[in-house]
Amino acid sequence: MAGKILIIGACGQIGTELTLKLRDLYGNDQVVASDIREGSEELMSSGPFEAADATDATRIEALIDQYNISEVYLMAAMLSATAEKAPMKAWNLNMDSLFHILNFAKDKKIEKVFWPSSIAVFGPTTPKNDTPQTTIMEPSTVYGISKQTGERWCEYFHDKYGVDVRSLRYPGIISYKTLPGGGTTDYAIEIFHEALKNKAYTSFLAEDTGLPMMYMDDAIKATVDIMEAPSEKIKVRSSYNLSALSFTPKVLAEAIQKEIPEFKISYEPDFRQKIADSWPSSIDDSQARVDWQWKHDFDMQSLVKEMLAGVSEQLKTTK
Repeated sequence: MAGKILIIGACGQIGTELTLKLRDLYGNDQVVASDIREGSEELMSSGPFEAADATDATRIEALIDQYNISEVYLMAAMLSATAEKAPMKAWNLNMDSLFHILNFAKDKKIEKVFWPSSIAVFGPTTPKNDTPQTTIMEPSTVYGISKQTGERWCEYFHDKYGVDVRSLRYPGIISYKTLPGGGTTDYAIEIFHEALKNKAYTSFLAEDTGLPMMYMDDAIKATVDIMEAPSEKIKVRSSYNLSALSFTPKVLAEAIQKEIPEFKISYEPDFRQKIADSWPSSIDDSQARVDWQWKHDFDMQSLVKEMLAGVSEQLKTTK
């Protein structure tokens, strides 16, 4: 790696853990975190941090020059449920930030780009089970529309200008280290906090709503793996399907009940139900597994054990 790494949106749910992992791998000073606000104490104390708005091209370019940046991970985005409440703000953040980075790569100011897509690119007309890599994509949310558009631009910049851009369609990401950021899959994090605190949880999705999910460690592993893979192995320059687990709120609750037998779940679907209904219930990620040997580590019960242990520790320290 010729220069340093810049992570934009480093204080978000995935950005925080990705920053810490990359610092662990490449050295604290090699990874510059940036966000519009400060992050966790661990993130702020472990390496360089710069306040930056992801849509401010002048500021981002100054950071690229200042730190001799060769790779950018653009993690800043407004997520599904939040974006529905502020459509134009979400569109501007999600698209302008991407254009700035793709143009810097086109102009050879940086060498490599990671940009996350999402299962939100799929819509109600997409096959719901084992959704293929290439399929009908008619997203019905602002977030999904922006991510689908971003995929097309990533592929365009690669094909036309040779930009080395890499992307994953993240499923729902589950972690105890960072609070949920306004996504439709947030129930799968909230449920653990409520199970330990109150032994009860009211899900905002219906009991039989199946969605693709993944433990955070697997999402970080996939991100590192795709960025470390030789360029010729990356056959998809829009975004790769990525999968680990698929489950419903009912199935997750039953897995938690194996550890906390008295736990009870109830259901009061809200506006997020319609978003979830438009997404796949399971994903075929065989192309990622073939092209760059992706494989996940966490199954359902190991995820539940990790989450309960992690949240339990957190609750002890916040009392």
